Amino acid sequence: MDGAGVRLGAVVLAGGRSRRMGVDKALVRWRGRSLLDQVCAAAAIAADPVAVLTPWPERYGADVAGPVVWLREPVAADEGPSGPLAALAVALESWEGAGLGPVDWVLLLGCDLPLLSGERLRVWRSRLDQLDASILAWVPRTGDRWEPLCGFYRPAVLPSLRGAIAAGVRSFQPWLSALPAEPLPLTEGDRAMLHNCNRPEDLPDGATLPEIS
Repeated sequence: MDGAGVRLGAVVLAGGRSRRMGVDKALVRWRGRSLLDQVCAAAAIAADPVAVLTPWPERYGADVAGPVVWLREPVAADEGPSGPLAALAVALESWEGAGLGPVDWVLLLGCDLPLLSGERLRVWRSRLDQLDASILAWVPRTGDRWEPLCGFYRPAVLPSLRGAIAAGVRSFQPWLSALPAEPLPLTEGDRAMLHNCNRPEDLPDGATLPEIS
């Protein structure tokens, strides 16, 4: 298939505090599996390897059925994880040190995408080799806002990421807008697939919250 020669890895972020959910949303169960496990399984259809970046690999290990590489995200004692933009930098910095092979692109995913389709991710992967070499990120965009937690990034974005973080940037929005980035076109079905779950009312019918320990 087109794109077969593209080396694609995936990183799933599981470092948020889930304040709006009230419980750890990575462990919310739907159709018998945790949200984190479902996202990892979808990622594995399109990418190899799949890594999970989290401060708490011990918390999630039993809930992920497929093979993943665990990348540990540092946590400041008074602040917790520093957000997804910094997390992408940590993941790219950690990639080689974790013994993972070189990749042409990294697919960055949030752990709260229950409707994510691995087959659709594979279709997108097949189009990566059609992008101009100058494009450093291929990310969905809705209106004037990027949807960065289901996007493709070249490892070459790392120097730009470091510079932005050092300058105090904490959001993907200004960073992506200043980058050579291409909007990933979405169908209506794609937009539904990218529904993310920040609050209990965002969850699909039948989802169950983990017990608070």
